[in-house]
Amino acid sequence: MSVKFEISFAKSARLSGGLAILLKDTDSELPAGAESADPANVFARAAPVSGFKGKVLSSLDIIAPEAAPVDRIMVIGAGKAKNLTAHDWLKLGGSAAAKIRNTEMVAIFLDARNIEVGPKEVADFALGMLLRAYSFDTYKTKKGDDDEKGASRKAVKVTIVTQEAAAAKKLYATSEAVAGGVILARDLVNEPPNVLGPVEFAAKAKELEKLGVEIEILTEREMRRLGMAALLGVAQGSARPPRLVVMQWKGGKAKDKPVAFIGKGVVFDTGGISIKPAAGMEEMKGDMGGAAAVTGLMHTLAARKAKVNAIGVIGLVENMPDGNAQRPGDIVTSMSGQTIEIINTDAEGRLVLCDVLWYTNDRFKPQFMIDLATLTGAILVALGNLQAGLFCNDDRLAGELTAAGLSTDERLWRMPLGKDYDKMIDSKFADMKNTGGRHAGSITAAQFLKRFVGDTPWAHLDIAGTAMGSVQDEINQSWGSGFGVRLLDELVRANYES
Repeated sequence: MSVKFEISFAKSARLSGGLAILLKDTDSELPAGAESADPANVFARAAPVSGFKGKVLSSLDIIAPEAAPVDRIMVIGAGKAKNLTAHDWLKLGGSAAAKIRNTEMVAIFLDARNIEVGPKEVADFALGMLLRAYSFDTYKTKKGDDDEKGASRKAVKVTIVTQEAAAAKKLYATSEAVAGGVILARDLVNEPPNVLGPVEFAAKAKELEKLGVEIEILTEREMRRLGMAALLGVAQGSARPPRLVVMQWKGGKAKDKPVAFIGKGVVFDTGGISIKPAAGMEEMKGDMGGAAAVTGLMHTLAARKAKVNAIGVIGLVENMPDGNAQRPGDIVTSMSGQTIEIINTDAEGRLVLCDVLWYTNDRFKPQFMIDLATLTGAILVALGNLQAGLFCNDDRLAGELTAAGLSTDERLWRMPLGKDYDKMIDSKFADMKNTGGRHAGSITAAQFLKRFVGDTPWAHLDIAGTAMGSVQDEINQSWGSGFGVRLLDELVRANYES
């Protein structure tokens, strides 16, 4: 974290130095809090000169305003009040966080004149601040006094001034839980591969026991007894042993079937014998973005005491070339008993997921299963970095996921599945092969996974374009985005809590 915010809520604030942040929509003459922070109405003179009209996310910076009780006033545009969504409030909070520098005291006035600001909007604004404040600088030995655009590295006391202070304070506990999960996921993706191997990742997940999550860690020996030869085949070229982590949050009724989330956790992917090109291979430390999101989600559900029974299962391996590595042409038997011909050892994520999906379904009999994986480069060709691919065998679940994506702006685009695609992964020598070639690469990967879920409602989220190296915005300036945590938390909150 480059900035640490200590956020509190109050109906009024006594201003004495520091920064005041005011909110203004395009239909109001003055921003919220102007009477307190700007008694001389410096804003009325400064706005026309700068051309500031309150356009969404625009800003006006007034330094040492005349006769003001604060040292600086920042006015942020909220645009048209009727157009503000939940994600807009996140972005407004993130934009405000980016403006905070060279101060240890901030008052933010949110009760704008033409905007209905309830406790949910205030909590979303605060969440946006927490998400924007994140920066992964663990391994930088030379740290200046300032980080992002001069942001102070000291703790900043932030008072959010709103008539909804009491209710917003209660909801803020949820915002902190969500932020904690997203930040955990970002940290895991950003960690260098020499630091975060399967064993170390499993240890990070085990720390969730502090929040009441039950953790089991299966070793290579235990997975071999279960018959997980598909997963183990990926790991056999690495000196680092694989792990399978089962996380259980029991916040619902004892009789309620759990919801299940599965994550691909390839902590580093060289491609194995089918080795990747050298250019950009360093980014393959993020090939465990699915497992990171599932771990972050379990943190969030536990931290906010979600009233649901939830299972998180992650398969953790490293895919390396070695004398003992899996070869193209090998045939492995998955835990399901189905055999798989290895065509390309760089199509390894589906080999990990197929055993984890089967294990989760067989053991827990969940309401649904959702897997997250940085699975294919083909999904970037189709959707770029702006949306994740959604493959689903259940229209209701697909609709719930799509709605959650629109609500959180972690957007999903539904892709097709169909029997005709199955023909592309049929093998001459085994029940199936692990890749169907370049054409429809994301679809055939999902079609492969579908063979391991039975009749259970299931969704596969291909997050290769959104979990790492995604577009930076007002709430994320990090390479690792934490994509999926807010999305799936919203899915659970809106549809599955008792």
